[in-house]
Amino acid sequence: MTSNPITVSIVRTVDPARIAQATAWMQTGINLATTYPGFLGSGWVRAGTESTTWHMLYRFADDAALLHWEQSPERAWWLESGRGFAHEHTTERRTGIEGWFDEPTEVTVEYAGPAAATVPPRWKQAVTIWLGFFPLNLAFTYLVTLLVPGWDALPILVRVLLTTLCLTPVMTYVLLPGVTRMLRRWLTPTR
Repeated sequence: MTSNPITVSIVRTVDPARIAQATAWMQTGINLATTYPGFLGSGWVRAGTESTTWHMLYRFADDAALLHWEQSPERAWWLESGRGFAHEHTTERRTGIEGWFDEPTEVTVEYAGPAAATVPPRWKQAVTIWLGFFPLNLAFTYLVTLLVPGWDALPILVRVLLTTLCLTPVMTYVLLPGVTRMLRRWLTPTR
């Protein structure tokens, strides 16, 4: 189990004749989740006032806290109580670097919380990361070999450790945001 926060995104279709009931049901689910240890936040949005597709997000501090909520009798009761008018379609769990690729969408917010976002395919994420990492790693390796005497004599474990310690912050705070901005149109999934 990891100790990173986990965000769960669920897409549901709601019976248009039971919008008021579905609204109360969604809020009840959020209220129940807030009582669980490790709960970091939740919310839900609709694509528009007439939309029957609803997106719900909730976030827990780690896998253990999320599992505690997801296996709880309160959550099971809540899901069962909505079975007649809310149907789950997709569920995504998000951790780590995926957040770089989230793009805000225009939505009508029914509850103040994080907005659901679409994520490009993993192969596009991998290409984007590689486009930033390869030139950075190549330049770093070339420069450190020229400027640090005995670099090649260091054990590979030490070289990789030092390289990743130096390059991870540069990738995270400089290159990856820049590369994703440049590739935003390509990264945005077509709907």
